[in-house]
Amino acid sequence: MFLEVSGLRSGYRQGTVLHGVDLEIDRKRTLALLGRNGVGKSTLVMTIMGLVRSTGGTLALGGVELTGKRPHEIARAGVALVPQGRRIWPTLTVHEHLEISARASGRGRWTREALYELLPVLAERRRQHAGLLSGGEQQMLAIARALVTDPSLVLMDEPSEGLAPLIVDQIGAVIRQLATGGVAVLLVEQDLHLAFSVADEIAVMAKGTIVHRSDTDAFRRDPAAAGRLLGVET
Repeated sequence: MFLEVSGLRSGYRQGTVLHGVDLEIDRKRTLALLGRNGVGKSTLVMTIMGLVRSTGGTLALGGVELTGKRPHEIARAGVALVPQGRRIWPTLTVHEHLEISARASGRGRWTREALYELLPVLAERRRQHAGLLSGGEQQMLAIARALVTDPSLVLMDEPSEGLAPLIVDQIGAVIRQLATGGVAVLLVEQDLHLAFSVADEIAVMAKGTIVHRSDTDAFRRDPAAAGRLLGVET
C-alpha cells in the first residue's frame, strides 16, 4: 500500500478525537471517507497533514515514515491538502496563488500551464483577486494550489460544500483524472453522489475509528448498512 496509517491517535486540549485509526490507500485509488458530523474525519486529514500532532500510531507514505513530521516536511514528501472552507488568500490573484505554491516544489507534472488547461476558468481569471471569485472558482483554485506542488497523495476535505451540482460534477472529473494519473486521493465528503461517482472504496468513521470499509459497489448494494452507518438512504 502507498499510504499506510496504523493505530493513529490525536486530538486537542479538550480530549482525544482519533482512537487508533487504521487506513490504507494505494496509488491510483480514491478512498471516500464518510461519517456523521463530529466523528473525526477532518481531524484525521489534519493529522495526516501534520497540522494536528499525533499522540500515537504511525503514518507512512510510499514506505517513508512521516510520523511526527512537520507540515512542510509532509508536503515535501508528496502530500497536498485541499482544506475545508478553501482558505484562499483573498488579496492575491489566481496566478500569485499558484506561483507561491509552486516555488517550493520545483517543476512537476502539474505546472501552472497544465492547471490552466485542466481548469480553464482559472486561466480566464488568472489576474483576478481570489476574494472576488465565485465559490466554485475559489474551490477550483484551492484544488489547483494543491496540485501545483505535484503531490502523490491529495487530501480533500469536503470539496463540494456549498457548491452547485454542476461545479461538484467538475470536481468529480478532476478527481477521476488525478487517479488516472497515478495520484492517491483521500476524499472526506458528505455528498454521496460525488463520493460514489469517484471512489474505488468507501470507509466509514464513527467515534474516532474506522468502523466499516468496502468497495464502493458493495456499499451501494447494501442500503441497510449505509442507513445504519450514515443515517441516510443511498
